[in-house]
This record gives sequence, C-alpha cells and structure tokens, in this order.
Amino acid sequence: MNDQTLLFVLILCILFLLGIVVVQRLSFRNGIKKNLSEMTGELKRILDQDGKGSVMVFTESREVMELAAQINRLLALSARAREDFCRLEESSRKMLSNISHDIRTPMTVVLGYLEMMQNREEKSGEMLEKAERKAKGVMELVDQFFTLAKLESGDMEIEISRVDFGELCRETVLDFYEILTRDGFEVEVSIPEEPVFVHGNREALGRILTNLISNAVRYGGDGKYLGLSLRREEKYVYADVTDHGKGIDRIFADHVFDRLFTMEDSRNRRIQGNGLGLTIARDLSRQLGGDIVLESVPGVRTVFTVRLREYPDGESEGMENTVL
Repeated sequence: MNDQTLLFVLILCILFLLGIVVVQRLSFRNGIKKNLSEMTGELKRILDQDGKGSVMVFTESREVMELAAQINRLLALSARAREDFCRLEESSRKMLSNISHDIRTPMTVVLGYLEMMQNREEKSGEMLEKAERKAKGVMELVDQFFTLAKLESGDMEIEISRVDFGELCRETVLDFYEILTRDGFEVEVSIPEEPVFVHGNREALGRILTNLISNAVRYGGDGKYLGLSLRREEKYVYADVTDHGKGIDRIFADHVFDRLFTMEDSRNRRIQGNGLGLTIARDLSRQLGGDIVLESVPGVRTVFTVRLREYPDGESEGMENTVL
C-alpha cells in the first residue's frame, strides 16, 4: 500500500470519527431539547392544577438534572408559602370571629344595664358600676388587639433602658393583692433584696408580668397558689411565675403562645380567654432580647419563665434609651 492510499484511508477515518462526534452532539442536543420540553410540560401541568408535585426528568445531563432540582425547590417553597397563607387566612377569620364575639357579649350586657336603669328596676349607681366594668373590659380587649397588631407588623418602638426588675415584680404582685386575698390564694414570692437590673422597658415588662400572673390566676386558680421568683444565672435574669392548677397537656404546650389559642381548650373549659395575653407577653419578651418558656406537669405545677439580659452594675449608662 503506497503513501497516497494510506493518506486516503487516514482521511476517511478522520471523517468517520468527526461524523460520529457530530451525530453524538446532535443526539445530545436533541436529548436536552426533549428533556426541557418534558420539564416544561410537567411544570405547566403542576401549575395549572394545585401547584403541588415535583418535576420528574430522566436524563444523563448533569445540567438538566440540576435545573430540575432547583425547579423542585421553588415548587416546594411555593407550596409552603401557600400553606402558610391559608393558615394565616384561617387565623384572620378566627380573629374576626373572636373580636365580634368578645366585643358583642360585654356590649350587650352594657346595653342591658342601661335599659334596666331606664326602667328603674335596679339602683342606677349599681348598674353604672357594672356597665363601667364591662366597658373597661372591652377597651382592654381592643388595646390587646392593637398591641399585638403593632408587634407583629414591627411598628411598635420600645425604648430599652436599665430597669430594676425585682422592684417591678413586687409592684405587680401587689396589684393583684385584692384578687389573691379574696380568692384565698397562697402567695410565695422569692425576690432578692438587692436591685436586679435588666435590659428592658418598664411598661413592656409590667405588661409581661401582668399577663403571666393573670393567666396563672385565671387558669391555675383551682390550685389556689401563685409563686413568683427571681434569679440570676450567668448573664441572664429569670422570673418564674408558677401555679398549681390543672396544668397544660404536652400536646397543647407548643401552642399556648399561638395567637388566638384559647386556654380553655387545654386547661379549663369553664374559663373564658381571648388567646392574646401569652402571645403578647412572649412577643414583648423577644422584642427586649429575651424569651418566655413553659414547663408544665399536669396536676402538679405550671411554670412560665421569663428570660431577660442582665444589666451589670458596671455597664455604661450609654445603653439607656436604645430604641428597638
């Protein structure tokens, strides 16, 4: 075989190999095109229906597989967002229903008292006193809704300063003295004599303590016990509000701080609540850089613990009046 023949054969081999490469590339491109077409159809079908599901594609292309994986991530995120929206919508409907019920009931009573006063069936002074109590209850409920709305929207500014938490705890317990004495509660208070300073806001902390103590009196009242203790651990201050009532079952423990979760569902069906007090208390605590946790042994004790950052004695006063 001469050199020309060898050269001719070599050229034919090269052309053959190039043809194979071209065919493979065309086939590969056609395969990707087919994969993309299939993915587009799957995605359209999912979006046209309920938006649930994932795109399935069989391919040897790593790029196509990665694209399908990212599309499925987006579908999963979209599904979760849709579920969250549905829960929020249901919660809003429940809130409107609760607002309507909780405001209509006391206002009906107020109107009844006013009608009785007009008919002079009872003394006007007694009726006015009862009507005033109901009206104050309505105003407190409306205030709670507005407070929660501000907290959840981030529109509530809280000035942080040094607060003597021990002094505030004593004052708050004294506010409940008449109720606790009237209902025969055993009250146990354990607060250090020296000042216990925390990073906080006096009004917000007062509301947190008031909500927790009110909750203990309302739902743990059958135990006739209220405990309030204050302690330091490392860089934090802890306040424990304890009652010896029926307690909270484990299945409800994760929901007691949920907005509009009414405690009568889990502790005492005879007691009515609006399901906002604990939500507001926890949200305020978190706004102050702390938190609230629950520990409950049904029939033994229930403890709500507020955790706040301690304000060391030697810390600069420049931290005061910081706005969150």
